[in-house]
Amino acid sequence: MKNQKLFHLFLFVAIFFSFSAICHAQGKLLKRTTYKTDTVEFGSGGTVSIIGAPNGSIEIEGWGKNEIEVSAEIEVQAANESDLAQLAAVVGFITDIGTIHTRIISTGTHDKKYLKQISKKFPKHLLEMPFRIDYKIKVPAYCDLEIDGGKGDLTLSKVEGSMRIKVLETNAKLDLIGGMVMASFGTGNVDIRIPTSTWRGRNVDIQLISGALNVQMSPNINAEVDASVLRTGQIENTLKALKKRDRTEFTDKIILAKAGGGGASLSFTLGDGVLKLGAIGQPLN
Repeated sequence: MKNQKLFHLFLFVAIFFSFSAICHAQGKLLKRTTYKTDTVEFGSGGTVSIIGAPNGSIEIEGWGKNEIEVSAEIEVQAANESDLAQLAAVVGFITDIGTIHTRIISTGTHDKKYLKQISKKFPKHLLEMPFRIDYKIKVPAYCDLEIDGGKGDLTLSKVEGSMRIKVLETNAKLDLIGGMVMASFGTGNVDIRIPTSTWRGRNVDIQLISGALNVQMSPNINAEVDASVLRTGQIENTLKALKKRDRTEFTDKIILAKAGGGGASLSFTLGDGVLKLGAIGQPLN
């Protein structure tokens, strides 16, 4: 089952790399940076979707207001000022507002359908010009999230809800407090922090194809913890709260454990690399 999930993630990675391949250095290019903000009224309990750009970071923080606040730093590159102006006109984001579901959608030359809608004769030589969108987004603390990202850092904190995350290449920092989390990453370093002793919500399932997966939990965590490395690499465990489950011995490839009184299922899967498990406040080896 886990191998099947990773197959779908590999497919996801291949699609995004097809765009990344054309973003190589293309000689001396000019840069233009613009900023865009938006604020939307939005109550707790709804769903916020963020469709990131092929390149760019996403920072999401929960807060006490019934609002979504979006701030974006948008960078485009081209050979001259005229081309920069044409790119700047199509690169940005759209806020699709709904009563219970609001979408923040990145726009740019990667979206051929969008280009046809706004410009039927968009210059072909601009389709390969690099751009990035870096987001800082605040959402109600209790909401559901859907995040799709390309290449860029991801930071998430102070949100409790159902979260579905897919990012191609990243240095990610997830500070998780509750809900349900299903996250798939291509390559990079992924740091997970679970400070609560009892997970408030359903399960956690986090997968990384290649890189470093660092998980720090409360030393008094109550949960069922599964950790596995599918191919090359190993697990490094310093979390003393973990005890054998179902008489299964711990190895450097798989850990099936119970911590404290048990509880929600926390699953961490790595294809290739090092998966570290440790307690908050104690350095990972």
